[in-house]
Amino acid sequence: MLEYLIELCLPTIISGCELMGIFVVAVTALRAFWLYCEGMLLRRPRNIKFYLADGLATSLEFKMAAEILKTVLVRDLNELMVLGAVILLRALLSLLIHIEMKSERHTNENNEDKEG
Repeated sequence: MLEYLIELCLPTIISGCELMGIFVVAVTALRAFWLYCEGMLLRRPRNIKFYLADGLATSLEFKMAAEILKTVLVRDLNELMVLGAVILLRALLSLLIHIEMKSERHTNENNEDKEG
């Protein structure tokens, strides 16, 4: 009974998590592009790279949540290996984005110290 309920509901939840991740990427990309265009027209410096990286990291978290939920539905070892590889790649991407954000934040703080 519980297994049937899980198999019935889980694909919808997984799709919802995937859609949330896609939505975050789309909104973040559009907003970053808008800020870029605005900065070019008004000659105002913007930290678009940090904003975009933050949105992509958030999106990856939603996508990884969906992948983790998919592990419940795995039937054989081949599916599990593919799923594990996808989770590993997304975790690596998330780590690289966080490192880049930390580096960008550190660079901005140093630039502010020099200006101020």
